[in-house]
Amino acid sequence: MATARPVVSVYNFENPSEKAGTVPMPEVLTSPLRPDLVREVHKNMSKNTRQAYAVKQKAGYDTAAESWGTGRAVARIPRAPGGGTHRAGQATFGNQARGGGMYNPTTVWRRWHRRVNVTQKRHAVAAALAASSLPPLVMARGHRIGEIAELPLVVSDGLESLKKTKEAVEALKKLGCSEDLQKVLDSKKLRAGQGKARNRRYRMRCGPLVIYNEDNGITRAMRNIPGVEATSVD
Repeated sequence: MATARPVVSVYNFENPSEKAGTVPMPEVLTSPLRPDLVREVHKNMSKNTRQAYAVKQKAGYDTAAESWGTGRAVARIPRAPGGGTHRAGQATFGNQARGGGMYNPTTVWRRWHRRVNVTQKRHAVAAALAASSLPPLVMARGHRIGEIAELPLVVSDGLESLKKTKEAVEALKKLGCSEDLQKVLDSKKLRAGQGKARNRRYRMRCGPLVIYNEDNGITRAMRNIPGVEATSVD
């Protein structure tokens, strides 16, 4: 069981040095830490966005090859017909032959997706939230939280009414997130591999997660800040 404080401070979003009061620590933030469960659920759920891939069914077998049989001092593997070209007489079909079929060809009816128990998913979310309220684990994950007053950082409801991105950035900086936001900007790098050509050219670290109760404009204000994600408590 994660060691937890009984209450959490609520900070005024306009003046974070002021406390607007306290609230009891939510029970979900004191859930047991289950990295094994989080890892397993994440691994299986991430498989559900995969697209099927396979080789063509006739790949490697689209030629009228026949074995030469015995007596010609060559292996009995089927050989391409014809003459006057390099291809004539070359071995085909076998998975060891150049231009032959692969062993155990990939098929589109492979079991790509995985069903994950709803209860397990809920436990995994609870464990991840509980870990996010422990500063040593958050720092180990790479977040810069040196200027943040406490975790979890609870802010007054006025933050939900922000509609401009400039105001949202200013509010996050006042709350001590500037170091983490700068870390995200500095981390933008070109993606390795073919993803560069597939509309995901860059990759960057994750920053603060903003959880709101009522969307009075906060999603529009936060959506264009690099690394920041906003999600409803529901």
